[in-house]
Amino acid sequence: MQIYGGIKMNKIYLDHAATTPVDPEVAKTVNKYMKDYYGNPSSIYQTAQIANNKLTESRKTIADFINANDYREIIFTSGGTESDNLAIKGTALALKDKGNHIITTKIEHHAVLHTCEYLEKHHGFNVTYLDVDENGFVKIDDLKNTITDDTILVSIMAANNEIGTIQPIKELGNLLKDKDILFHTDAVQAFGQLEIDVQDLNVDLLSASAHKIYGPKGVGMLYLKKGTKLVPQNNGGAQERNRRGGTENVPGIMGFKKAVELIQDNRKSLVKHNKLLRDKIIKGIESNIEKVTFNGPRGDQRLSNNVNFCFEYIEGESILLNLDMLGIAASSGSACTSGSLEPSHVLLAIGHEKSTAHGSLRLTVGKDNTEKDIDFLLDKLPGIIQRIRDMSPLYNKKSN
Repeated sequence: MQIYGGIKMNKIYLDHAATTPVDPEVAKTVNKYMKDYYGNPSSIYQTAQIANNKLTESRKTIADFINANDYREIIFTSGGTESDNLAIKGTALALKDKGNHIITTKIEHHAVLHTCEYLEKHHGFNVTYLDVDENGFVKIDDLKNTITDDTILVSIMAANNEIGTIQPIKELGNLLKDKDILFHTDAVQAFGQLEIDVQDLNVDLLSASAHKIYGPKGVGMLYLKKGTKLVPQNNGGAQERNRRGGTENVPGIMGFKKAVELIQDNRKSLVKHNKLLRDKIIKGIESNIEKVTFNGPRGDQRLSNNVNFCFEYIEGESILLNLDMLGIAASSGSACTSGSLEPSHVLLAIGHEKSTAHGSLRLTVGKDNTEKDIDFLLDKLPGIIQRIRDMSPLYNKKSN
């Protein structure tokens, strides 16, 4: 364990899908703007307008990063969850007189799923939740066959946060672009890992969050293609061109800008680094532990930093606790559902039984991880799995 301010911290951090450590250069930027650029961007005096100009700089940087046509297509939010809510609620309510049908998938983040459920329950929308195959892929024909005259919005994530599946967003976008149906993608996990070009992908809305790319928590963005109708979900202010009320978090947004600049310069080398460690983990687990199932696709169809396994006859939480005692931080799925006793909806959607899905382990690597970290993990994990299984009546029964 490492000690920070008297608090024990994990020495080996393998949960970068949940959040990433703030890059030191980002932290310096945030501190600078908290101290020196404190003006409210909505005011008219010089101090405020300097802050407002910095927001414009950030919009331009992020717009360029995703190849948006206009920097004013970038709306700053508090993070991925708000961006998803704004995208789905905002467009659905704006187009409710045109139609009431929304299409999404069964493996979306709960920020999307719960928002769609809310629209079903409280606003009478009809939502179709598409099945996925055993690797988590949406079938283009399934989407095509589900579209009706009432379909107004499709929301499909760019890459899955639990099993790393990279969806064929460009092909899906090509299908929708001539159908007068809005296309939103939750790119929170993909942002910074995949090359994103909103024009090439044919998306109308895209969500992202700073804390997944070594930026600060509490800041994100929604790309909203020019001309797309949207009902604001935050009332009480005219900020973000009347699309998201509330004083902008200037220090956080500038930290987001800095994180984007750093990831833009280093993305290819980071992906290469992550793939090396990812594949080392996969090979090590499959070679040394029996009765395991690898979840999601392999190779370039998977996020470069993501590993997900199910271990039979075992509870994922037990693995996490044992790893934590050794100074290793990991996850059994989405951080947003870590308090739930239910198994992962993603693992159920790809065909696992509940008993198997309960035994999941997600390991997501990052730029500061080393091969030595992975060697330590692979040295300790087989023993952890065997000790827990030895205490399992079900495992002992199956083994005899």
